[in-house]
Amino acid sequence: MSLGLKKSSSNGFEKHVTSEEQQAKMNEVRRLIGPLPEKLSIYCSDATILRYLRARNWNVKKATKMLKETLKWRAEYKPEEIRWEEVAQEAETGKIYRSNYSDKHGRTVLVMRPRCQNSKSTKGQIRYLVYCMENAIMDLPQDQEQMVWLIDFHGFNLSHISTKVTQETAHVLQEHYPERLGLAILYNPPKFFEPFYTVVKPFLEPKTRNKVKFIYADDLNTKKIMEELFDMDKLESAFGGNDHSGFNIHKYAERMMEADKRILSFWKREDPSSEAPELALKGATSLDSTNLNIESDTSDGEKTDNFPSHGIHLEVYPDGNSIASENGKSGKRDTR
Repeated sequence: MSLGLKKSSSNGFEKHVTSEEQQAKMNEVRRLIGPLPEKLSIYCSDATILRYLRARNWNVKKATKMLKETLKWRAEYKPEEIRWEEVAQEAETGKIYRSNYSDKHGRTVLVMRPRCQNSKSTKGQIRYLVYCMENAIMDLPQDQEQMVWLIDFHGFNLSHISTKVTQETAHVLQEHYPERLGLAILYNPPKFFEPFYTVVKPFLEPKTRNKVKFIYADDLNTKKIMEELFDMDKLESAFGGNDHSGFNIHKYAERMMEADKRILSFWKREDPSSEAPELALKGATSLDSTNLNIESDTSDGEKTDNFPSHGIHLEVYPDGNSIASENGKSGKRDTR
């Protein structure tokens, strides 16, 4: 099965950039982008620009190109306007949902169950994925930018893989949500998945590969690894925890409708600078006046370094150490 992947050209080395250099590069990206309309100016915070710079290893031109593409996508797709009522049918089986607990580093947890796929609509599946990503990001604490994915492979088989959905999912996550994945736990993946992942690994950025953990329930180290990451009394029993309540679509719908109200409030701030000074770009008017021309200064093989281009879009931990160092903490600031 060909997924149209291109081999990673990264040498595995991340450039060291001082805080002064970071500020200078951030200012240059802002200059190249120019003024933006309100919602895009809210999105284009300092934290956002830094994520795009990190995703492109601090190359200003490449980061600017990538960010401009996202700004155009957001202006057209309007991910912040997706509401629960629009995607509720996709959510019924619990194939993706935001858990009611975080990991010990405060990261939002998205639970995924590929076997629970209930739709053949690529558009609907991607719309729901984007809704979940936006929802999870808004749930992050102020000192955290990244989330954790818990993927439950119980009952998974090849019939659950759609090449079309896989490619579209990979594109959206790689191009428009850089540096958002902190850790992905593949829980009880079938044996055929590891050889498949081995084939895919060379096409992933090193940082991406270092974010995936293969976990097996019968492994003696599993409980220790999960205990290091989660409060076991809150963790679902499907992942070795003590919570047996399971997914309830009615309770989840109530949570999401409340979350929608907070998201609506966030994006409708009359004065973005009143809550987070870094979010406002002065002089923003309309999208037509923005400088969002996309230059072809990035090679076809260039890609972000946080989501792989295969069906599950994840990444490999070589060992169980340095979990806290992978979470991208960067001090108190708005990370939206």
